[in-house]
Amino acid sequence: MAAIEINGLSKRFGAVQAVSDLSFSVEQGRITGFLGPNGAGKSTTLRILLGLVHANHGTARFEGRRYERLPHASAHIGAVLEEASFHPGRSGRNHLRVLAAAGQHPERRVEEVLEQVELTGAANRRVKGYSMGMRQRLAIAAALLGEPEVLILDEPTSGLDPPGIAWMRDLLREQAAAGSAVLVSSHLLSEVEQSVDDVVVISEGRLRAEGTLESVLGSGEEPVTRVRASDPGRLAEALRGRDLEVSRERGAALRVDAEPSAVGAIANDERIALRELVAVSRSLEEVFLALTGGEAERPEQ
Repeated sequence: MAAIEINGLSKRFGAVQAVSDLSFSVEQGRITGFLGPNGAGKSTTLRILLGLVHANHGTARFEGRRYERLPHASAHIGAVLEEASFHPGRSGRNHLRVLAAAGQHPERRVEEVLEQVELTGAANRRVKGYSMGMRQRLAIAAALLGEPEVLILDEPTSGLDPPGIAWMRDLLREQAAAGSAVLVSSHLLSEVEQSVDDVVVISEGRLRAEGTLESVLGSGEEPVTRVRASDPGRLAEALRGRDLEVSRERGAALRVDAEPSAVGAIANDERIALRELVAVSRSLEEVFLALTGGEAERPEQ
């Protein structure tokens, strides 16, 4: 049974259909990227999953149980949604002590998670003096208090500098390697591409793609070729004359939506010498825009 199972989920807010018949799963021991434009329904889905919003139809469950039916839920599920709130006059350590007591977690976990998120040296400082990145680390520390089997993070790299983003990548990998299911919602597609095992893409509340990162990246309608030629202008004109999409890259290279063999054949017909002819992989950003239609952003529900 999957760690997270979303089946036929639908939610409407007045005239807005935020989520529509959405189904996907998240497996234990894997990092899943949950992607979509603003207003796609990601936050609504996560709120339903965590029992904060009621669905009109469908189910969102952890190994077959709704969040509110889990015994000692914070020992099973750790979550950071949007910007966490803190008492500004309380120290980071005391903030975690309060949460540990409320969640019935061993007090030793406070020091363990402080070290895990690299906040031990700032643990006695008041949270009002924390930077945005430090607050994000503190929120993640709170999510880790119960040693959860499932970790749900909405924009986890928000406020983090480049070293912090690299640290977050390592943390997610450590959690998955320990057997936890990790669900990450993020707008940083280049970072997601480096971090995740699986991808779920939604748009307008509907599922657009689900699968391993490799399978989703390979789902483009057309292969892509990078080509360098002795006369790039004439080659570009010839390729466009065959109804192929052509764009220019750095160093006079051309990017063509076609197989290398097709590009090579046209260059040969035109007697244009080639210096490079290689197939290139689509980026997650390219696939994302193709799947979502590059749709305009609308307010998230």
